[in-house]
Amino acid sequence: MPKTREMTVPFGEHSTWAHITELANPVEGMLPLIVLHGGPGMAHNYLRNIAELAQTGRTVILYDQLGCGNSTHLPDAPAGFWTPQLFVDEFTNLVQHLNLPAYHLLGQSWGGMLGSEIAVERPEGLRSLAICNSPAAMSLWVEAAGRLRSELPSHTQQALARHEAAGTTDDPEYLAATQEFYRRHVCRLEPTPRDFEESEEQMEADPTVYHTMNGPNEFHVIGSLREWSIIDRLGAIDVPTLVLAGEHDEATPLTWQPFVDGIEDVRTHVHPDASHCVHLEHPAEFRAVIGDFLAQHDPAGAQS
Repeated sequence: MPKTREMTVPFGEHSTWAHITELANPVEGMLPLIVLHGGPGMAHNYLRNIAELAQTGRTVILYDQLGCGNSTHLPDAPAGFWTPQLFVDEFTNLVQHLNLPAYHLLGQSWGGMLGSEIAVERPEGLRSLAICNSPAAMSLWVEAAGRLRSELPSHTQQALARHEAAGTTDDPEYLAATQEFYRRHVCRLEPTPRDFEESEEQMEADPTVYHTMNGPNEFHVIGSLREWSIIDRLGAIDVPTLVLAGEHDEATPLTWQPFVDGIEDVRTHVHPDASHCVHLEHPAEFRAVIGDFLAQHDPAGAQS
């Protein structure tokens, strides 16, 4: 059975919390997988089940990015503090602390955006990248969200527009309308899995990162990431890349097609009957797809 351990890694004046799942004797040649959570600011909880890949002999590392979960919280940090480069630097610091000469990288939602930011810098140890449920530009994300919003019931659309115009996005009516979008395109499971609720609860307790970089919810993007794009830098990614999404994902093909067009060694997988949280809605199938992809890019001779 896999064992788990936790650690706190110094990051300048702050600290990054990490959770490692591995067998007592990990399979030789199976490179570790580092998992990047979404949000920004949603913490690792909702991605916990990806750590079950450790049962195959692969070490799986999840961590909470700065500003959320078990890592250092900085509610008084200025908005300009929270940048993609901050989280690239945090990742680099973690890899150096763990002394990982080679590894795979998986990012979900914002984590896939962050993963692409890391990959364009061509870190020496990176061997593959899985971009799951992520856009290549926030302008495409907003455009896709607008199309999906137009399919909501008219009274729901009206409530969203009314409260966004008034700046009352904390109104119960607005929050209820938001949930209709989430049920269709974020997580289609009823009831909502507890791991997902935990990530939401910790974000709501300290929304600094999410509200600063994204906005009040998944489709009303008014934060500092609203102009983010990596499209013109994708040619720098030189590792095998998997782009994965769900059939009903808020990350529609419009949002992720630039990854396919711009990365040389890329493949795609669209999971049927799934939305933004494929890994929660179809966990075994998700892990099978990811596991097969990782195995293809382990060093020659790795055994499962």
